[in-house]
Amino acid sequence: MPPSYPVGLIWLRRDLRLADHAALYHALRQCRQVHCVFIFDDDILAPLPRADRRVEFICQSLSGLDDALREASGRADTGLIVRRGQPAEQIPDLARQLGAQAVFCNWDDEPDALARDARVRQALAAEGVALHSFKDHMVFARDEVLTQAGAPFSVFTPYKNAWLRQITPFFLSAYPSERDLPERLAPRPEGERHPVPTAADLGFEAGTLDGLRLPTGCAGAEELLADFLPRLPRYKQARDFPAVKGPSYLSVHLRFGTVSIRRLARLAWEQTQSQPHDAEGAATWLSELIWRDFYFQILAHHPHVVHASFKPAYDAIVWDTGPEADALYAAWCEGRTGYPLVDAAMRQLNTTGYMHNRLRMVAASFLVKDLGIDWRRGEAWFARQLNDFDLAANNGGWQWAASTGCDAQPWFRIFNPITQSQKFDADARFIERYVPELARLPAALRHAPWQARPLELAEAGVVLGTDYPHPAVDHAAARERTLTRYGVVKQAADDSK
Repeated sequence: MPPSYPVGLIWLRRDLRLADHAALYHALRQCRQVHCVFIFDDDILAPLPRADRRVEFICQSLSGLDDALREASGRADTGLIVRRGQPAEQIPDLARQLGAQAVFCNWDDEPDALARDARVRQALAAEGVALHSFKDHMVFARDEVLTQAGAPFSVFTPYKNAWLRQITPFFLSAYPSERDLPERLAPRPEGERHPVPTAADLGFEAGTLDGLRLPTGCAGAEELLADFLPRLPRYKQARDFPAVKGPSYLSVHLRFGTVSIRRLARLAWEQTQSQPHDAEGAATWLSELIWRDFYFQILAHHPHVVHASFKPAYDAIVWDTGPEADALYAAWCEGRTGYPLVDAAMRQLNTTGYMHNRLRMVAASFLVKDLGIDWRRGEAWFARQLNDFDLAANNGGWQWAASTGCDAQPWFRIFNPITQSQKFDADARFIERYVPELARLPAALRHAPWQARPLELAEAGVVLGTDYPHPAVDHAAARERTLTRYGVVKQAADDSK
């Protein structure tokens, strides 16, 4: 098929790679020449903290992408075009400057992204330029996995079963998006041949990734994947223990598209097919990847979840507010609740931008069901701190923990932070790392230091209330308050019968 457009523009967003890239593949098929561009969106940058690790991750990943484009073309005049501003202004301006007749990008179903893309589409249309978009950051999207009645799923397990019934090698196959790149990558105009800006150039703090085990860009994703694959057979057993090297640590790379979801899902799925009796790890990992698709389709079909409960009845819950609630929220954010596993989790998040998945559930449950604080406040803190923050997954996880979302379990599921600690950090190694003030206590007492005898505390050099806080709440009493708090939902259900 001969190219439809002399010049095309590939607008990169959450897809910072060249391999297995849907929009790039389609652009190379339809255009004689292509340019690749990334826009630092002022609307996204403005509210971010100045020490935001994600900005540095993006900058370093873009720098690697810029180098990869020149390496692919073999020409020094090629590379990534990087601008800063409003996409609805910058993309049409670039299309005009470069003589592009079409812009290619991949989908983003977040409400703000959809509004942004609508503005860009309108601005381009006014100049006679087409905007083409494609599915890329999920395996199945929007309306591809539906119930027999043609409705979107609202519970994960039936969705997962339907997903697995529907999957074939076709949906997991890679786009040959690098095949025609060398001959079709256009030279950058002289005025656009500048290096990718650093975080400091953008007004953010430099060095935010220093000391973290977070390799960036496609090379970083490859490094983490190579490290993970030998551990994949043990994934099911290891993934729940925060002191153990169990997860893939690829979530931030999936978030920014420095690795293809199709590649990861294909690796997992093929193993479940070729070794069905010895693929527990691969099957469990695949299930986690399916959760991503599930939350994406929830967001696409139910955008109200961004600000409200998935189940409207749960908006009747009255959360604690006022100075006392604010103080408890601050204690939770800062990792000084007096519950060591919760505090260790929050300190890990604050110092590294990462939190183990098991601990995300524990920390979220504690904020909502022990402290009685609105899940949206916790969601906002995670959104600020997580390197891998993704609106769909973050919102889905928080609504799952708050029992306000699409969850088959009843609302009275309440995680016990002490038993979770004893079960998943039995020797308190994770606690010892992030709550070092308790390190001299016997491991069994680090889970609940207030249960230690005065002599044991004295021998460990721990003064509760000074070196480490007393528990912010009594879990048993908090559980009863939560059952009462959620009673409005039960009452509403009873009234409707």
